[in-house]
Amino acid sequence: MMTEKPQAIRYGQGDSTLQGVGGTKGLHKLVEDFYLTMSTNSDFKKLKDMHPSDLRLSIDKLFCFLSGWMGGERLYSQKYGSISIPQAHSHIDVGYEDKQMWLDCMSIALDKQGYPEELKSYLLVQLEVPAERIRQVSASRKSIQKS
Repeated sequence: MMTEKPQAIRYGQGDSTLQGVGGTKGLHKLVEDFYLTMSTNSDFKKLKDMHPSDLRLSIDKLFCFLSGWMGGERLYSQKYGSISIPQAHSHIDVGYEDKQMWLDCMSIALDKQGYPEELKSYLLVQLEVPAERIRQVSASRKSIQKS
């Protein structure tokens, strides 16, 4: 008798990514660990300094954004209105080092959650896209300001 292999989870379809991180509770824990890592690891001081000292709003905004981004409820637009990721970060200059620092901080937070490697890899690849877009728009804005 043959046993069926379990179906591989296909992240990015429906709310499979949100479910993969443990639903909204798991997502909130991930976001809190991301900001805790940023706040307590001296390697991320420059990244932390780009944020307000009270991180509650930053935590809520990232949580709300990621909820919709992961296929769940679009909490960000319900609470804060529409979002343009680069525009939301237009008040800061983001370079290659800053982008990588953000991704490294997220990688550490993902490791703390005990997620499967496939989920962590998927998330880091997908999160690199908006992070790079923020960096590109920041670089473009900087070059226009210099002209």
